[in-house]
Amino acid sequence: MDGSVKGWLVVAGLGPGAEDWVTPEVTAALAAATDVVGYLPYVARVAPRTGLTLHASDNRVELDRAAHALRMVGEGRRVVVVSSGDPGVFAMASAVFEAVETGPAAWRALDVRVLPGITAMLAAAARAGAPLGHDFCAINLSDNLKPWALVERRLRLAVQADFAMAFYNPRSVSRPQGFTRALAVLREECGAAGSPTRPVIFARAVSTPDETIRVVALSDAQPEMADMRTIVIVGSSLTRVIARDGGVPWIYTPRSAPPEVSA
Repeated sequence: MDGSVKGWLVVAGLGPGAEDWVTPEVTAALAAATDVVGYLPYVARVAPRTGLTLHASDNRVELDRAAHALRMVGEGRRVVVVSSGDPGVFAMASAVFEAVETGPAAWRALDVRVLPGITAMLAAAARAGAPLGHDFCAINLSDNLKPWALVERRLRLAVQADFAMAFYNPRSVSRPQGFTRALAVLREECGAAGSPTRPVIFARAVSTPDETIRVVALSDAQPEMADMRTIVIVGSSLTRVIARDGGVPWIYTPRSAPPEVSA
């Protein structure tokens, strides 16, 4: 391709699964693209068409994938790097900018944009009600790119700060013990805080035909209830459960918090 042709790079979120949850802005970018780059199952969600080249790769080559996309943009191609959910939440947007920072100076002049998507955390929360209605945090439980000691420290501090918590990548086939350890930490910290019965939401494959929503007390949560397609949301000490006959309960966290009682 003629190097004088101006290319662009869009980092796009495809949402959690349903086509209706892909934003019109992302759909338009895909329609204008010459190339789509991403992890195999995410690229598989993009329909092939004439004039579009699909570049699928393994999940552990994020920086290589980003550099490949940036090189094609420099050649004048219109490239969309796809992630599931939102590309800025434990996904490809940060990898693209890391590649820009460490790559050739010319990459800093490229047209790079990030288009948001519905992240799995927000999709799961919407299905359950409003568990993230007050202050909350998101933690990636995988220790693939960070040490477990850091994961555990953040878990403990999040409970101590009384955040509702959303967990990504809770339990992989290769590292099933991580979620077992995470539940043990939560029970230890929540028990010390006097709230071992706080609700835990297991939201799997939200917006797809495989969707399941399950709500249990923290004391009843089991590691096998989660896999890598599951978002786990743990309520704060203020999170409320509205029981419903014959249905999954509604979970919400009030928007206000009482003043702390000083010692």
